[in-house]
Amino acid sequence: MERAEALHAVRSRAPQKRRLGLKKQRYVFVYTCLLLPLLFFVSIRILPILYSFNVGFREWDMLSEEKPFVGLDNYAALFQDEVFLQALKNTLVYVLAGVPGQVAAGLAVALLLQRIGRLRGLFRTIYFIPYVTSVVAVSWVFRWMLMKNGVVNGILLSLGLDPQLFLGSPSQAIYLVIAAMIWQGVGFQMLIFLTGLEGIPRLYYDAAAIDGAGAWQRFVHITLPLLNPVIVFSVVIGSIDYLQSFTQVLNMTSGGPLNSTVSIVLYIYNLAFKHFNMGQAAAATVVLFALILLLSLLQLKVLSKKIEY
Repeated sequence: MERAEALHAVRSRAPQKRRLGLKKQRYVFVYTCLLLPLLFFVSIRILPILYSFNVGFREWDMLSEEKPFVGLDNYAALFQDEVFLQALKNTLVYVLAGVPGQVAAGLAVALLLQRIGRLRGLFRTIYFIPYVTSVVAVSWVFRWMLMKNGVVNGILLSLGLDPQLFLGSPSQAIYLVIAAMIWQGVGFQMLIFLTGLEGIPRLYYDAAAIDGAGAWQRFVHITLPLLNPVIVFSVVIGSIDYLQSFTQVLNMTSGGPLNSTVSIVLYIYNLAFKHFNMGQAAAATVVLFALILLLSLLQLKVLSKKIEY
């Protein structure tokens, strides 16, 4: 009798130990899956950033084994370089002109798509296609259209207007590059805003309409406040993209004419891979990193607002 009770006690404890073992295995599996992407992110992102800080304080010649420490000399040389100062100014123009234009265009398209009942998926796809199209291909199409003998000048001549320099004009080129970037990024902004608009309860609009609020009042007092988190996300992501403007600039103007479109990233590219001045290029990268970080924190602080449903 005692032997049977002891055997029963052993059998009753066995499943509990097995369950405990499976629970531990589950935790090991989960933490392993989380650790691998973290290691990848640290090795691909964090370590190169930290290494660039080291390179920025040295005279880094790729052909020389010696990399002497020069302190802040690379940073001082940057801010004495007229091309870098022009690139810094141009990059701010990209952000100040491009981000509001792209966010406003994406919101307008999202509001229009929300109002239609039929073919919404078709129009959403049409607007999203440019975003997934090759940036290089889009840039060269715009460059071809804006050539001296391109499509746009052909239309102007047919209307009896004078042809324009477009990408050959120091005053026009940067805004045409921004227009190409806005055109290609509208699809992404449109999807983000559509998601936000679909999350706003219809009850608010019905109550406002009963109280006599017009379309503009509903947009200002309901849509915009409740879209604040989406707007903050779009502005921050858009600012980071425009601060890192490179592919469109390289393919449409190569930074010209007269450095009127050169961006900080294009400046870094030319400095590192054409002039092989890795120390100064790394210093410029650190400046760009600090600019992105400060601007993002400022936007999150200024634009974020509490929402009460």
